[in-house]
Amino acid sequence: MNAKAAVRAAGRGSHPSPDIPPVPEAGFLTGTVLLTQDGEMPVEFLSPGDRIITRDRGFVPLGHLTRACQTVRAIRFAAGSLGDTRPDCDLILPAGQPVLIRDWRAQALFKTSQAMVRADALVDGEFIRDLGPRDLPLFQLHFDAPHVLYAGGLEVAGQCLPASVRLAA
Repeated sequence: MNAKAAVRAAGRGSHPSPDIPPVPEAGFLTGTVLLTQDGEMPVEFLSPGDRIITRDRGFVPLGHLTRACQTVRAIRFAAGSLGDTRPDCDLILPAGQPVLIRDWRAQALFKTSQAMVRADALVDGEFIRDLGPRDLPLFQLHFDAPHVLYAGGLEVAGQCLPASVRLAA
């Protein structure tokens, strides 16, 4: 995290949105770094309105941030397991978190140049391991439309707000 982001993060925390139900088996653990307009930022310091860097639309304002403890299968990605600095350090994701792959794996596994797949579809038993069921506090980022985010050096899916919440805004 750069100095500007560190100052900005001081004293900040998530703003739970109890009206948004958690998406099963998706989200980010405390400490997962996302790319924002202000630089790298741990997920727990994000707030609605923060501008998140997305692959598909550039800077996009965060609609809501929810935090919920879920019992999920945890998948550990070793640093570099999906390519140089992808992820940039060991990263744990819930099994259902969608991950964008754009390398030989997409072609070999799905016969396409890129694919959005659940984290558990990438388990190889060596560099990407299934850690089994765990109780994990998961932060979920919700946007007005689906987006591809940068988390821990991986390209992953953010959540789309439920229609009832989008219409009420």
